[in-house]
Amino acid sequence: MRIALFITCFNDTLFPRTGQAVVTLLERLGHEVVFPLEQTCCGQMHFNSGYHDEALPLVRRFARVFADEQLIVSPSGSCVAMVRDHYPHVARESGDPELIEAVRTLGERTFELTELLVDKLGVEDVGAYYPHRVTYHPSCHALRMLHIDDKPLRLLRAVRGIDLVELPQAEQCCGFGGTFAIKNADTSIAMLDDKLRAVAQTGAEICTAADNSCLMHIGGGLSRQRANASALHLAEILASTEDRPFGVPQSGGASASIAVVRA
Repeated sequence: MRIALFITCFNDTLFPRTGQAVVTLLERLGHEVVFPLEQTCCGQMHFNSGYHDEALPLVRRFARVFADEQLIVSPSGSCVAMVRDHYPHVARESGDPELIEAVRTLGERTFELTELLVDKLGVEDVGAYYPHRVTYHPSCHALRMLHIDDKPLRLLRAVRGIDLVELPQAEQCCGFGGTFAIKNADTSIAMLDDKLRAVAQTGAEICTAADNSCLMHIGGGLSRQRANASALHLAEILASTEDRPFGVPQSGGASASIAVVRA
C-alpha cells in the first residue's frame, strides 16, 4: 500500500529521527512510503492563536500537496486533529466550495500513526523488540480530539521485551499546549511538575507518547532534573527490532532526537 508521510514542521525541524522511524516501520510492514517535498506547516499554530486568515494559505497548500494521496499518515496527533477537525472550520470561513470539499476528503484520508496501524492496516504486533521499562503519556489532542483511546497501548503491549508500566493520572495534560506554555508559563510548569512526579513513580527508563511536542516538554523537564529517564516517540519504539535497535534510553531526560541511534 502507498502511504504519504506528513511529517509536520515540528518533527522535521527538531525530531527528524521520528520520521525515519515511521518510514522504517511502515516499510518493514511491506508498504511504500512517499514524502511530498512541498509540504509545510499545517497552520495549527496560527489557528490556535486566532490567526485564521493567516492559516488559510497553509490549508490551501496542504490540500494541494496531498490532493492525489489516498492515505496520509503523521506521527503527530495534534497536527492530524488540525487537519481533521479545524480545516473544515477554516474552509467554511473562506467560503470556497472547492476548498470545503477538498478538506472534507482530506480528513477522511489523514491518520495519526497508531490509528493507521490498528484501524486501517489491522496490525497490533509490528514485530518490535524493546527491552526497556516504558510508560505511556496520552497526549491531549490524540486522546480528546482524535479519540485514539488505547491503540498506542495495544501496540506497546505487543512489543517483545518491553516492561510497560502504567503512568499515574495519565490523562492529565503535561502542560505544553503549544503557545500555552509560553503565554501561561507558570501554569504550564506546575502542570509539568505533576507529570514529572508521575513519571518518576513508575521507575520507567522511557516516557513515550504519540506527539513530540509533549515529549519535548516532558523531556526538557526530565533533563533539568537530571532524571534517570528520557522521552522517546512511540514510533521509535515500534521501529526497533532485536537486529536493528532504534531507540535507546539516555539518562538525564535526553530528547527523542538525541536518544535515538541506528545500528
